[in-house]
Amino acid sequence: MFFPELMTAIHSEDKVLEIGPGSTPNSRSNAFLELSFDSNENKVAQRGGALSDANFKGRPVYNYQGGKFPFEDDQFDYAICSHVIEHVEHPSSFLSEVFRVAGGRGYLEYPLITYEYLYNFDVHLHFVKYDFTARVLKYLPKKDTPFAQFSEVSALFNRMLEFGWDDLVAANKKLFFEGFEFEQPFMIEKASEMEKFVPSKAGVIQKSGARLLIDRIENKLGL
Repeated sequence: MFFPELMTAIHSEDKVLEIGPGSTPNSRSNAFLELSFDSNENKVAQRGGALSDANFKGRPVYNYQGGKFPFEDDQFDYAICSHVIEHVEHPSSFLSEVFRVAGGRGYLEYPLITYEYLYNFDVHLHFVKYDFTARVLKYLPKKDTPFAQFSEVSALFNRMLEFGWDDLVAANKKLFFEGFEFEQPFMIEKASEMEKFVPSKAGVIQKSGARLLIDRIENKLGL
């Protein structure tokens, strides 16, 4: 999760469900929902390469095969769903279940198309972007786009990421990821145009004068 500060509406008495916690479960979550992976290799891939299992500290973990969640309506008060929606085959039915079991309240976070443009992880099935004006979450399946033709470029950037070259992403989180809190269900819509998923150029922030000066010195010194 890149924007935990956006979760401001969890009440002290709320029962929180976290969906797809990966290897870093949220400290506020009361219970967790995990997909039953068909292999350890698939589990590692879906968790972004994390090899270690999570420490849930005795909190309950429920497994499911996909589809309907194993919970009653409104069994929880809030749902955390961070970096999961891009993995699921049917985003609309998945979010319907999120809304059903948690009273329509929660937090959603996902990578933007800019991040996918660089790394294009195979386990990410969709581009995702929320229209804050229309209150509609839009998604576009990657398989419906020509993205695969950039696979060699993405493979190169993936290799760089493995070697720790994540500075660009770390310094510009809002250009590569998006998260928002919701207090009621919202619409989900399949889109067809890739430009609908590009974040605003206003999010590009110029480096400070001090940072630019340091960069120039480092470049001259060959650092």
